[in-house]
Amino acid sequence: MTEAGQLQRKDILGLEELSRQEIELILQTAQSMTEVLQRTIKQVPTLRGRTVLNLFYEPSTRTKGSFDLACKYMSCGTISVSKASSSLVKGESLRDTVRNIEVMGPEAIIMRHPSPGAPHYLARMVSSSVINAGDGAHEHPTQGLLDLLTIQQHKGGFEGLEVAIIGDILHSRVARSDIWGLNKLGARVTVCGPASLLPPVMDQFDCRVTTDVEEAVRGVDVIYVLRVQSERQQQSFFPSLREYHRLYGIDVRRLALADSDALLMHPGPMNRGIEITTDVADGPQSVILQQVPNGVAVRMALLYLLLGGG
Repeated sequence: MTEAGQLQRKDILGLEELSRQEIELILQTAQSMTEVLQRTIKQVPTLRGRTVLNLFYEPSTRTKGSFDLACKYMSCGTISVSKASSSLVKGESLRDTVRNIEVMGPEAIIMRHPSPGAPHYLARMVSSSVINAGDGAHEHPTQGLLDLLTIQQHKGGFEGLEVAIIGDILHSRVARSDIWGLNKLGARVTVCGPASLLPPVMDQFDCRVTTDVEEAVRGVDVIYVLRVQSERQQQSFFPSLREYHRLYGIDVRRLALADSDALLMHPGPMNRGIEITTDVADGPQSVILQQVPNGVAVRMALLYLLLGGG
């Protein structure tokens, strides 16, 4: 691993509050972590003796799994608490749960929660570093960072890149983190989806907005396809999944409208045949599987920077 500085902040709660310099430091450190992941023996003693608490109140496969691996590879201990196994099911308030967690003495707490702002609330109450692993439809900073790392590896930089984010913008914390990060690094972002799935506050983001998917992807360097989040939709936002695929699904024909070496990305899990076709998802322009190990590298980098590794 190369030497890196430390972040001059206690927590990672969102890309909105990170500076360009902080994002670049994280990406530089994460790139060095990818070298560790290529070794036969991946474990390093960098954070031996430290403890990380995983506090997940929503289901997660990729994010929790990659945080678990990041902790293992950095040699720090972990404690995992889910909503089903916590005292919240017995009526304990989040405040009291947090106070009990604090006395366990973890150096970092990784929190996923369905309520926007929950990790911010936690961070104000504890001296431990808090990493937001996704809070409602607000932000998902570690996903945003791994997306930026993947783009940087393939494109070399961000200045002038054209990125189209397609799909359920309204419910997507990933879209918000990606927009903040891409804008700060010099990319130009277009968001596209049904009008019913575009937030009314999109004028607060520095990006172009359209409901025409072919206009959105034409000539772009990156197509980022979002999952249709049916579990967050309390009402019908479009006539049917078949209609959604017809109007907004990314297939070979629509991918061909982008730049010839455009990247195809997706945060997972994919709804194949709805937001994306299998031939595109598994095609030569797809970097979806490369996003997964980059997630481990980014989370290793954040633990290293926040906990003073080295």
